[in-house]
Amino acid sequence: MPIDSKARVLGSVGVITAYFIILHVNILLGVSIQLIADLISVPYFVRTRAWDVVIMLSFLLVISLSKLTTS
Repeated sequence: MPIDSKARVLGSVGVITAYFIILHVNILLGVSIQLIADLISVPYFVRTRAWDVVIMLSFLLVISLSKLTTS
C-alpha cells in the first residue's frame, strides 16, 4: 500500500476524531487535528486526480486556518 494511501486512511480517522473533539472537548484542538488530517489526505487525492476533493479540502483548510487565527 503506497504511503499516501496510508496517509489518507489516517487522515479520515483524524477527521472523525477532530469532529468529536470539536463537539465535545475543545474547538481549537479539534480544528488543529482537522487541519493536520486534511493536509495529510491531500497528496492521495492529487495522485488519483480527484480534483473535486482537492478543491473541497483546500476550502476546509482555509476555513480551519481562519478559525485558528481568529481564536
